[in-house]
Amino acid sequence: MSEFPTLQDIVWAAREMLPRPVWDFVTFGTETETTLRRNRQSLDSLAFVPRVMRDVSDVDPSTEFLGMKLRIPVMLAPVGSIALLDPAGAVAAARTAQAFGILQIVSGFAAPDYAVVARECPGPLIYALHPRAEQPFLDDLVAGVVAAGYRAIAFVSEAAYYSRRERDLMSAVQTAAKRTRSYASYLAQQRDELLQGKTPSKEGLLGTINSWEMLERVKERSKLPIILKGVMSAADARLAVQHGVDVIYVSNHGGRALDHGRGTAQVLAEIVAEVNGRAQIIIDGGFVRGTDVLKAIALGAQAVCMGRMQSWALAAGGMAGLMRMLEILEEEIIIAMGLLGVNRLSELTPDFVQKAEPVAAPHPLSAFPVVMERIAAEK
Repeated sequence: MSEFPTLQDIVWAAREMLPRPVWDFVTFGTETETTLRRNRQSLDSLAFVPRVMRDVSDVDPSTEFLGMKLRIPVMLAPVGSIALLDPAGAVAAARTAQAFGILQIVSGFAAPDYAVVARECPGPLIYALHPRAEQPFLDDLVAGVVAAGYRAIAFVSEAAYYSRRERDLMSAVQTAAKRTRSYASYLAQQRDELLQGKTPSKEGLLGTINSWEMLERVKERSKLPIILKGVMSAADARLAVQHGVDVIYVSNHGGRALDHGRGTAQVLAEIVAEVNGRAQIIIDGGFVRGTDVLKAIALGAQAVCMGRMQSWALAAGGMAGLMRMLEILEEEIIIAMGLLGVNRLSELTPDFVQKAEPVAAPHPLSAFPVVMERIAAEK
């Protein structure tokens, strides 16, 4: 993949190769896309405060997560429709992550399914579980994930409704979540029955299935570390710790769930303060650059998860494209650490960042000015 000297080359190649509806599905978000843009805005509102006159001849960007070593503080976020981007789907991402030395979080909606991924990629994996109403199904799924050798379960707390992603509606993109009887579709059915004056089926009314109880059941039955994905407030972080969550995953689902939410980098500091070391913290939402990653580490995250960047890289060049993306990220991180005056991620503290005015309008591609210029030139 020597033809990809920069991340911008990877993103541009993905745009050139993907059908426009799929590009839009990967790149954009819900309704007005305000949450999506605030993710980028919250990162661009942080400036670095470097230190000078320091020996940075031994920069090491590695870290640990749940006792597993990461070559860089990056993980591959769960991508449900990953097979749209590469025929090998989740297997391609898992193989690349393991070859490079990081972790993949395998989406419960991904193809091939979790059992195939574990069989084809015997290294460490994390499973992203999307809650469903049917308790026997949930118990069987958890048992299968444990038997397959997964190291942790990410409990995805995405709300009970599939959001209106208007670009997808306008281009008729169909995703796994829409085709699968998930917890969200179950509650949507309950809502429709209520509105039609019918007696709802088992569990009855909206909200009567207690997600905290489901989470505790998953933790009890799996005996695995539990990651709670979707935390966007200190109040929920506090509850998560009280319910035995091992990792807080700060996420607004890439701006693809609730519109008009806050950017994830905006809420990270308050969640770190609330958790106060009682759980590890990871984050996603607009992170596409090595400097983005280091901002999150400085504010207290252990690692950053990447969904869109992963997707663009797979679309641009399959496993080789994804490997090249990780190599460039590593180089960006090492260079930025050296310029900041640190040799280890543990040296980064909130003192290395401060608030600043963004210099560009927030956009999912605003971290790639050449790509933005090329798109503008097409019009």
